[in-house]
Amino acid sequence: MPDQTTDYDLIVVGGGPAGMAAALEAEKRGVTRILVLERAETLGGILEQCIHAGFGLHYFKEELSGPEYADRFIALVEKSTIEVKTDTMVLDVIPGEGVHTIAAVSRTDGLLELTSAAVILAMGCRERPRGALNIAGTRPAGILSAGAAQKYVNLNGYLPGREVVILGSGDIGLIMARRMALEGANVKMVCELLPYSSGLTRNIVQCLDDFGIPLRLSCTVVRIHGKERLEGVTVANVDARRRPIPETEMYVPCDLLLLSVGLIPENELSRGAGLALDPVTGGPAVSQDRETDIPGIFACGNVLHVHDLVDYVTLESQLAGAGAAAYIQHPEGRGKAAAIPVRAEGGARYAVPRRIKRGVSAHPPAEPSSPEAVQVYFRVGQVYQGAEVRVRSVSPAGETVLLKRKRPRLAPGEMEEVLLKPEQLASVPQDGEIVIDILE
Repeated sequence: MPDQTTDYDLIVVGGGPAGMAAALEAEKRGVTRILVLERAETLGGILEQCIHAGFGLHYFKEELSGPEYADRFIALVEKSTIEVKTDTMVLDVIPGEGVHTIAAVSRTDGLLELTSAAVILAMGCRERPRGALNIAGTRPAGILSAGAAQKYVNLNGYLPGREVVILGSGDIGLIMARRMALEGANVKMVCELLPYSSGLTRNIVQCLDDFGIPLRLSCTVVRIHGKERLEGVTVANVDARRRPIPETEMYVPCDLLLLSVGLIPENELSRGAGLALDPVTGGPAVSQDRETDIPGIFACGNVLHVHDLVDYVTLESQLAGAGAAAYIQHPEGRGKAAAIPVRAEGGARYAVPRRIKRGVSAHPPAEPSSPEAVQVYFRVGQVYQGAEVRVRSVSPAGETVLLKRKRPRLAPGEMEEVLLKPEQLASVPQDGEIVIDILE
C-alpha cells in the first residue's frame, strides 16, 4: 500500500508528453497522490513550439500538430486528480530507502522539499550547443540552434535570417529548413558530417526534396565569417575519418547558421542522484518497466534515450507509469526480481531496456501475474540495406538464436524494435544475457 508518511505517492519531474503520459497511467492504475513538477510556465514541453503536422499517427491514428498532441494530454491532466506545479525548477533528487526527496524552487512557493514513495524522471533532452563543435571563426550574431530558431519563428513571430545554411540533418534541422523556406527565406543547403542523414526519411522527402533544398552529406562547416553579424560560412567535404578536405572548401554567404547537431538527454538530476547511465544514450539504464538501478526511481521519454516519434515517447512513458504504480502498490516485491542483461553490439548502438526482470510484466496489471512479451528498442550505427536483425541468448554454456528478422533498410535516424515473447525470455539461462546485433 502507498506510504502515507510521504507528501506524495508519486512525483513526476517534467510536464511534457512523457511526464503527462506517465502520471496519467499511474493514476489510471490506482495511484492517488501524484504531483507533476514542470519548470516552464505551462505543460506540454517542446511540443508547444512544434506547430507542424505529423504527430499522433501511431497513438491517436490521426495527424496532429505538436500543440494539438500536447493539448489532448493537458486536457486529461486537468480532468484528473493529478496536482501540477508549473514554473518550478527541480534542483535535486535525493534517493532514500523507500522514500525519495525532491528539492525544488518556484516563484510562488519558494524553496520546496517534497517526499514521495516513487519518482519518475521525464526531463526530456536539449540540443547540443555550438561550443561542442569547435568551429573556427568569430562569434557574430546569426548562429542559432534549430530549436531556438523554431521558437523565434513559431512562438515569437520573428524571422531570424533570410539567407540560411543548416549544419546537421537531425529532424529539427530538416523541419526548420522547410519552415524557413515557407517564411520566404532562402535555405541554401543542409550540411551533414556523416555519410547519411540522421533524420527520418519522411522528413528528408517532405522538408528538403519537396522544396528543392540540397542535402550535402560528408560535409561540414569549417569556418564562420563576420564580426557583428554573420556574413557567411566556409563548408568543406570530409574524408572517411571526418576530417575536412582543404581542396573542397567553398564559401557560402549567409546571415543565419542553424545548428542541428544532436540532442542530449537532460540528465544532470540523474547524475546527481547517482543513477547508472548508459554510456551511449547518456540516459539511465532501465529495466522493461523503466525502473532505474535505484528502486523506486523510473525514467522515460527523451531523458532516457532520444526518440524519433512522440507517439513512442507516450507508449514508453505509460510503461514507467505502470511500473511506478506496481512499485507503490506492491512493496513486498520491490527489488527482488532477477534480471537478464541486454546488450547491443555489431552494428546495433544501444538497446532499451538494458535489463529484463524475470517474472515481471513490462506493463503490469493491477495485480502481479505472468510476464508479458517485452519490446526492446534499439538504434543502428549506420545505414544498412537488406540486413538481418539477430537476437541471441548468450551464456558461458553457449548461445541460442532467439529470433532473426530481415529488414529492407535500417537507418540511425529511425528507432527499431523487436518483441521478445515470454517463452523466449524463459529460455535464457540464469547466467545468460540477451545480445542484439546486425548481420549484413
